[in-house]
Formats: sequence, C-alpha cells, structure tokens
Amino acid sequence: MQQIINFLIRNKTFLLFLLLFSISLTLIFQSHSYHKSKFINSANFFTGGIYQSVNNIKQYFSLKKENKTLLEENNRLKSILFNSETGASKQTYLVENNSDNYKLIPAQVYKNSYSATNNYLTINKGIKDSVSQDFGVITSKGIIGIIDNTSNNYARVMSILNTNSRINVQLKKTNHFGTLIWDTESPTHVNLIDVPKLAPVTAGDTIITGGRSTIFPKGIPVGEVVSFKLDETENYYNIKIKLFNDMTNVGHVYIIENLDTEEISILNNQDE
Repeated sequence: MQQIINFLIRNKTFLLFLLLFSISLTLIFQSHSYHKSKFINSANFFTGGIYQSVNNIKQYFSLKKENKTLLEENNRLKSILFNSETGASKQTYLVENNSDNYKLIPAQVYKNSYSATNNYLTINKGIKDSVSQDFGVITSKGIIGIIDNTSNNYARVMSILNTNSRINVQLKKTNHFGTLIWDTESPTHVNLIDVPKLAPVTAGDTIITGGRSTIFPKGIPVGEVVSFKLDETENYYNIKIKLFNDMTNVGHVYIIENLDTEEISILNNQDE
C-alpha cells in the first residue's frame, strides 16, 4: 500500500495531466457532433479489427456448423426458385414484387450481444461497401436489426433486442399493424404493441414487416404469436412474439439497401 502511495506522490503531476486531458477530450466529444462522430468511427475501426481476429478463430472451430447453415439456406433459396408455394413460406426472406427496388449485400457478423439491455452486432461491411445508417439487416429466417453507425470497413447494427428499437410490423393474414419492441425478458421473444383490439389475433399467427418505412420492405418474416392480451386502455393488444431467428447464434446476414430512399425522402419533404 505504501508503494502505491509513493508512486502516486512521485507521479502526481503526470497523473493530474492525464486526468485533465481525459476530461477535456470527453467534453470535446460530447459537445461537438463532428468530433464525436470521428471518435465513434475510429472506435468502430479499432474494435472491428479485434472482433475480426477473434471471429476468425471461432470460425475455424465452427466450420461444420457454418457449412450446415449455408447448406440449409441454399436449399431454401432453391425451393423459392422451383416451388412458389415453398417460396411463400414464413421461413424465407423473399421480398415479393420488390426485387428491383432493393439491393442485398451479404455480410458476416463479427460480434453479437444479446444479454444486455441494449444489444448491438458488428458486421464486416462499411462505407467502402456503400453501407450507410438506417439500412436494414436480415437473415434467411427474418429481421436482425438496423444499422446505426458505420466506419470504412465495419458497421454497427442496433439489434431488435434493444430497448431503443422500434420496427413497424403487421399480422400476415390482415393489414393490422403495430410496433415491435423488446422488453429485455428473453432473447427469443419480443413484443408487438399498438395492434387494435378489433384485429383477429390468434396464437400461431405469423408476423411480418409492414413496409411502412424505407428500411424494410413488406413481407419479411419476424416471428409467430405466442400469447396476447389487452393493454391497460383495453383498446390495443400487447402481443408476445417468438422470433424465427435465433438471435444468440447469428453468423451470416444480408444488408438491405432501398434504392428509392432518396426519392421517397425528397417527396415526403416537399410539404415541410
């Protein structure tokens, strides 16, 4: 203990300098959006490189599982091509009648959190791959989240297992829609709120994206209804959804770019 005290006394000037320097940097990043953005991008680049190295090691020991996943996905894609009924299955991410408006960019997950309150994923595609904020991320089974930050080579994805996530979805069998949120209880289940009580909800119903934003097209699978009840106002349902995706085991994903986003944004801003 005495040695620690002596060390602090000997280096008090230098330690004071480091403390003040850290405080000044923190104030700069918090008060200037430009500096904050540059800091986050640099952090993404640094951590992305670390996650890539760790992921390469993990991949080596899980090649058998990855190959099995890719084989299953290829089988689903072939089913879409050769069987229209299978193509309409809830287990595919086929975007019906929208193939000319959307571009899919394959990517790999380097980091995935699912046990925190606000979870994120890191993927190996960034600005140099024409990836931007507010691009959707999916797998062959359903939605994963929305990109909220990018660096040159990597992007951070806000997972649907994030309390800040709000995604428009609907009942597949009707046009009744609501908002998908997460209550932090389980990585396998999310909640659907704001669905009017007049909606014919039953257990086992399929939930899909509603297509009311430029992020996700309509029809991407989300999950199925497990249970439901009226909220405190007794005007809307609170619906428990079991996700099709296993959010604890995500390897390969697709980034969705809406090629009409700019045109839609210009049209929507004309009256503002």
